[in-house]
Amino acid sequence: MARRKQAVTIKHVAADAGVSLQTVSRVINKEPNVRPEMMARVQESIAKLGYVPSIAAQRMSGSRSYLIMALNDRERTIEGWKSREGTDWVDQMLLGGMLTCAEHGYRLIVELVDTHSDHIERELSAAIAALQPDGVLLTPPHSANPEIIALLDAAGIEMARIGSLTPGPGFRLTMGDDLAAAMATRHLIELGHTRIGFIAGSLEYELSGWRVDGWRAAMNEAGLSTEGMLGQGDFSIESGRICAPQLIDAGATAIIASNDQMAMATLEVARARRLSVPGDLSIVSFDDTPVVRFAHPPLTAIEQPIAAVTARAVELIIGARSCRAALDTPVVVTPSLTVRESTAPPRS
Repeated sequence: MARRKQAVTIKHVAADAGVSLQTVSRVINKEPNVRPEMMARVQESIAKLGYVPSIAAQRMSGSRSYLIMALNDRERTIEGWKSREGTDWVDQMLLGGMLTCAEHGYRLIVELVDTHSDHIERELSAAIAALQPDGVLLTPPHSANPEIIALLDAAGIEMARIGSLTPGPGFRLTMGDDLAAAMATRHLIELGHTRIGFIAGSLEYELSGWRVDGWRAAMNEAGLSTEGMLGQGDFSIESGRICAPQLIDAGATAIIASNDQMAMATLEVARARRLSVPGDLSIVSFDDTPVVRFAHPPLTAIEQPIAAVTARAVELIIGARSCRAALDTPVVVTPSLTVRESTAPPRS
């Protein structure tokens, strides 16, 4: 029977580098006041021996757990997975969060919590007790939930709140939703559109209001009316199917939808009415998930920097000990507009 290969431990690294166990631990935990030459020697031994630090060992060595917990809305997340509608918010969140955590020796764990649950405190308290995370990444609408924020603050846990500017503890980050909506609107105005409809997202999300504000600001800037041009959706395909006909009947020659599902519903409505896209109706979407890139025609879309904003949130949590001043200053990660075949000048 083959003998099991002996695992490389911190003691082997210390012996190979000729330093103390404490020095190796300080290098692994990226603690300050380690001389550069000593750090280089330890890192060389780690690479040579193939040593992989154990999170359990790291947790025992100090007060940190080296875990960051991301909270996402259970109902919407599971609904998106089951419907296979092509949403990739969670994928992009994991991309930015996991890679950044790995760079710093951390792990990212995702927990799903019901937004409307009467048991949020119990669910969240159980997760905190089990994982003892060093920080929590809150996504909308949890990022504005006062109960969740108060619970984490009382537990002394660092938090990063994506998509919320509500005053309170934690780092606040946005993806420039008002800027994005204004960018999409100006693109359509430059093409010659004057009747530009907007399908808003769920009122549960702060960012829904920001997007409406950005659209209104760009329209007002151009001296264009928004009367009858706003539809109140909730991010679902069905709400897009309701709002799009209303805006078309009101004379919209272009529609901006606050997410890809409502944009695809708008495209569906246009086809049912035998309207050409973009000949009769231009469409712009938010999110830029695969579903709109492979639509016919491919949709012009706001590309939200989800991975980038998640990566920045993780960096802020990990570096919280030296970044206290940043708590009062919201961080904006700028979005971009990708122009495709769904937008064109309106017919004469």
